[in-house]
Amino acid sequence: MLTEELMAEVRRLQIATRSIISEVFAGEYESAFKGRGLEFAEVREYQPGDDIRMIDWNVTARTGSPHIKECVEERELTVMLAVDLSSSGRFGSVDRFKNDLAAELCAVLGMVAAKGNDKVGLLIFTDHVELFIPAKKGSRHVLRVVREVLSFQPTRTGTNIALAIDHLARILKRRAVVFLVSDFLDDGFIEPLKLLARRHDVVALSIRDPRERTVPRCGLVELEDAETGKTMLTDTSSRSFRKRFAERMARDEEALRFELRRIGVDHANITTGEPYGRTLIDLFRRREGWR
Repeated sequence: MLTEELMAEVRRLQIATRSIISEVFAGEYESAFKGRGLEFAEVREYQPGDDIRMIDWNVTARTGSPHIKECVEERELTVMLAVDLSSSGRFGSVDRFKNDLAAELCAVLGMVAAKGNDKVGLLIFTDHVELFIPAKKGSRHVLRVVREVLSFQPTRTGTNIALAIDHLARILKRRAVVFLVSDFLDDGFIEPLKLLARRHDVVALSIRDPRERTVPRCGLVELEDAETGKTMLTDTSSRSFRKRFAERMARDEEALRFELRRIGVDHANITTGEPYGRTLIDLFRRREGWR
């Protein structure tokens, strides 16, 4: 149901999106995404100067003379927003929960893609697929995607990123740009993600909160795992505990960056309480090869 509060949030994001398009992306959406997709057009005989990497070896073997695949740039892009709304995202120490930030990012990216006249789809997941909306074009469809991601209430608490990736691999028949938005507090997803990235252009947006990097000194605190319900009494006044915690989180973040880089997946960290416009433009510029 469209409540007044939800309508106000959609309007706010529409205004924010216009600003991001004009001030942040400034045409880089086209170069960072449009130029990455190639669609098969025809097979023709090889001519001197052609790229030998485009040789179609099956046709070459069948005809006895070299042939190449000729491709054209895709004019229509599919942008799939895959967002993790598990209970580990129901945490925030600044101005919002991680899940709220993840939903807003998907809403903004969806509206940006719509401005490029591209198809937009949505996958919401926890430890199972909560909602799937097939990619379509049009402002009404994008507004539906935005409303769903902003107002959706998950039925489960856990996280299974590999399951969501497998689902995308089955349903995406044509090449797409996949934004995977999650806090990535899970394991076993790197190899499935590697397979998905072979067919699709995958971008990982990792949602973080400052208190997941450093713990303040505030005495005895009972910490609860939002996904399992398990609790642990922790003495945050212990300097060694705070040091070990910070080092562990830094190692985990670096390990994720390393693995994503290894499998060819673009990546950016988005933190609650911090503007994400500059982070997005840095991501797009890296993808365009400006650095």
